[in-house]
Amino acid sequence: MAWHCNGTTNQEMVTKLKDAGILATDRAEAAMLAVDRAKYCHESDPYLDRPRRIGYNVTISAPHMHAYALSILSDQLVDGAKALDVGSGSGYLSACMAFMVGSRGRVIGIEHIPELIEISTRNVREDCPHFLKEGRIRFVVGDGRLGYTDEAPYNAIHVGAAADTLPQELIDQLAPGGRLICPVVAIQGFQRFQDLLQVDKSADGAITKKKLMQVSYVPLTDPTTQLRNTNV
Repeated sequence: MAWHCNGTTNQEMVTKLKDAGILATDRAEAAMLAVDRAKYCHESDPYLDRPRRIGYNVTISAPHMHAYALSILSDQLVDGAKALDVGSGSGYLSACMAFMVGSRGRVIGIEHIPELIEISTRNVREDCPHFLKEGRIRFVVGDGRLGYTDEAPYNAIHVGAAADTLPQELIDQLAPGGRLICPVVAIQGFQRFQDLLQVDKSADGAITKKKLMQVSYVPLTDPTTQLRNTNV
């Protein structure tokens, strides 16, 4: 699935995402208006609707995927909620999530490349410094495939890279009523593709899984594999 919601400003990009029906909730729209993508994507034309490389074999996803993710997670990203962003990259989506959970909420962005933690922290400091001062956002170094048990459980978990299999550790760290979205590799015959899965945990702990769409993400992997053949 692909959209063409290119903008020359953050406002124009957000407006096009809303007009296309991708940015589906007012709260998700407010978050993307409040967090300027250009502060997290330092290439030219940061408001183009396409993924962009940010170094270390990592990309910042296309705006339409961020809009879709925030809309899908809107019911969980409420005031005072706790969220985990696996593969937080430049920190953009983590910052949008932090806007949505408010000053009483908390967002953990996890990356296994220390330099990306430094970059994301700097980006948020330049764009939304109060998120750091209030403690509503924190970036940690770790293996996102294992989640981050120190702050679990989470009302919302977003995974920004494709897992070979759905990580059970992340499902275990969902709070009752929580939602996880994660791209997962699927194989059918000789075809290899990725499904974006939605996983919901009910109040009694029952798990429901739903395929949302086919997507194309970089792989969720270990640091050695990720950094192979990269010039940073």
